[in-house]
Amino acid sequence: MRTATELLQQHFDTFVANQPQWQTLIADDLLWELPFAPSLGHPAQLAGREAVLHHVGWFVGAVEEFRFYDLRIHASNNPDEASAEVRAEGIITATGRTYRQDYVLFVRVKNGKIAFIREYFDPVKAALALEAPIPGFEAIISV
Repeated sequence: MRTATELLQQHFDTFVANQPQWQTLIADDLLWELPFAPSLGHPAQLAGREAVLHHVGWFVGAVEEFRFYDLRIHASNNPDEASAEVRAEGIITATGRTYRQDYVLFVRVKNGKIAFIREYFDPVKAALALEAPIPGFEAIISV
């Protein structure tokens, strides 16, 4: 059975480079929490394979030349849990802007598959690259 650290490494190795392989890593009932995503108009969580694949498909299609780097995976005392810090960059297809992001992920594995992800990222960096409005920011500028 693969540990969370092994699956997390494979997640980063295949997420963009080999989507069919990446899809074999995730549980059908995967719960992916994105606490900061609602500020971009995206859901705070993705529940189940269909929702995850829909959102991931959008992301992979929206960002060209996306790559992860400076990956640091942290093992837990529990082999079914791990966390990671990673940087990433790519080009937003719709805007041509460079997207640079720092991510922190926590994962939990069940039955040899990634069953839970909690992902933290800076929504302001994403909004600027996407040329998306930042809720509440307009009020600050107009003061």
